[in-house]
Amino acid sequence: MLYELSIVVPTLNEVGNIELLCNKISNALKEINWEIIFVDDNSADGTQELLNQISSQHPHIRAIHRINRTGLSSACIEGMLASKAPIVAVMDADLQHDETLLPIMFAEFSKKPLDIVVASRFAAGAELGDFSAKRELLSNMGNLLSRLVLKVRLTDPLSGFFMLRKEVLHKLSPRLYGKGFKILLDIFASSKKPLNFIEVPLRFNTRHSGESKLDTTTALEFIGLLCHKLFGKIIPVRFILFSLVGLTGVGVHLLVLTLLHIVINTQFIWSQTIATYIAMTSNYFINNSFTYRDKKLHGKKLLFGLLSFYLVCSVGAFLNVEFASLLYEMHINWAIAGTSGALIGAVLNYALSSMFTWRKTKT
Repeated sequence: MLYELSIVVPTLNEVGNIELLCNKISNALKEINWEIIFVDDNSADGTQELLNQISSQHPHIRAIHRINRTGLSSACIEGMLASKAPIVAVMDADLQHDETLLPIMFAEFSKKPLDIVVASRFAAGAELGDFSAKRELLSNMGNLLSRLVLKVRLTDPLSGFFMLRKEVLHKLSPRLYGKGFKILLDIFASSKKPLNFIEVPLRFNTRHSGESKLDTTTALEFIGLLCHKLFGKIIPVRFILFSLVGLTGVGVHLLVLTLLHIVINTQFIWSQTIATYIAMTSNYFINNSFTYRDKKLHGKKLLFGLLSFYLVCSVGAFLNVEFASLLYEMHINWAIAGTSGALIGAVLNYALSSMFTWRKTKT
């Protein structure tokens, strides 16, 4: 069958929403030949089994099950590239996106030469529903930061509900960052020339079932996307992220150093040494979850990775302690001495950990 519209729906533990979403889309698109492509990231709540059952009964509903591959953006890209229609929509499975907008958005492509149609939570006439004040504030902050990499003025560049021509995706796919949750921003920021678009107001519904996937990692991955678009051609994004994590390590280092040396009155060299390894441990776990998420270590490998991280950073730690102690003995302020030592070890930490702790493995 020739489909006119493909709807890509990334899923992770959405078993309570799947059937209702399919029914709602079916009712909304009676005049359009459509298909749904669910892209599931190895859900553990029965979503996979339900998708297998539904797809076996309805040939226009397909499921892609991903193993050892995660992330909303990459799921959307994989689903869009697998689509069979010239127009592709992306929407969430939680029923917060108003499916009745699908035919309205689809009709816009026949009215004017558009590349993309965005369902905006902040366009005139939009309704946020039970959107919390905190989440609205975070979204507004994200929209403001997005202007750093955008060539057009969008009211909602972080929307997860949009529709585009598949040919646009094919042109942009080699330049997409493809990580994190903000695929729409990635698409607009990856285009060498401004995309032709319109926005339609979205009535944001209440989540029907399941839990929100928004967490601290979402914010960190958003920062990663901005860094990639701003500096990716000059400085490796992973180095930028490693450095940002390193800044948190400096904070941890100074906090521990203050506690041990000033509050408890521990000898400086021991305070500096302990602070160094506590900061190193903090950096390891944050980097494992964020900077090297695509190489994330689990189980025994997590422990061996920590030991490896200690080992490969030992040279940097040695220089850190020795340099800081030298400065302290020269009557340099303890905080300046401690910070200087921590920064000296940072360069070697990145180079050696990339080579040994999170080394590329053969697939």
